[in-house]
Amino acid sequence: MDLDWLKDVLALAEQKSFSRAAEVRNVTQPAFSRRIRALEDWIGVPLFLRSAQGATLTPAGAHFQPLAQDLLRNLQQLQRETRAVGESEKGALSIAATHALSFTFFPGWIRRHMRFEALGTLNLISDSLEACEQIMLGGEVHFLLCHHHAQVPTRFEAERFPSIRVGDDVLVPLCAPDADGQPLWPLPGTIERPARLLAYSQASGLGRILSAQMALAQDAALAQDTALARDAAGMTTVFTSHLAAALLTMARDGHGIAWLPLTLAEEDLARARLVRAGLGRFDIPIEIRLFRSPDCRNEAADELWASLQAE
Repeated sequence: MDLDWLKDVLALAEQKSFSRAAEVRNVTQPAFSRRIRALEDWIGVPLFLRSAQGATLTPAGAHFQPLAQDLLRNLQQLQRETRAVGESEKGALSIAATHALSFTFFPGWIRRHMRFEALGTLNLISDSLEACEQIMLGGEVHFLLCHHHAQVPTRFEAERFPSIRVGDDVLVPLCAPDADGQPLWPLPGTIERPARLLAYSQASGLGRILSAQMALAQDAALAQDTALARDAAGMTTVFTSHLAAALLTMARDGHGIAWLPLTLAEEDLARARLVRAGLGRFDIPIEIRLFRSPDCRNEAADELWASLQAE
């Protein structure tokens, strides 16, 4: 049996949709479906009822789900304890970070705060926020570095997972320029020529922030019949990805507008490969926040946390 099968079952039980669960697990839906079927074949009974409305647990699946959670938790604990035996006295430092921050913010930030010669090993795991959250909840890393907005809840209880703001960023709507240097897809769009939105998928933390802010703005606008309601009506989604870098490339090639973190897009803005699609009212200020695991600790993690708290 493949350990990923357990993670797949738990994701499907939570999402109740093969497509959403496959997105969370970062695999194609056909591959995800084959893995679920392989586990059911291994057990010998169906675990899910499939219908047009989604997937629900069978009685056998409902029996299997908590056992799978316990088994996965125990295996992850075994992995942590075994790894700890093999680490140096100070220990390795493991950090999960979202893709966008891994390539832009993380290298300079960690260099300012840690002495590499004092570390055993620095292990960076780069993935979508959804995947990083699963890794963090499983106790596999010391820290999680991600973008954060106060109005968008995380999966971490504040009393169990302390966090510190380590930087600031802003989501800016950007698109390619036309021949005159003006935005190719200006905001707000119109019903006749809607702005083409390059959107984040559900697995993306930036997508959660953007969706929440758009929903709040649209609700307020609809209630007041303001210009923001007309802005929302003049936009259509044409592409989706959990990778900000993929959206940046699509925007640079003229396919639409992407709300990109300034830390990622500032070079493209400076070189005029991208321009602002709209005025500053479309910007979304966000934080860069470091969450600490309550389950995965060592001397290197304590040293970094103490350094950040001292600041």
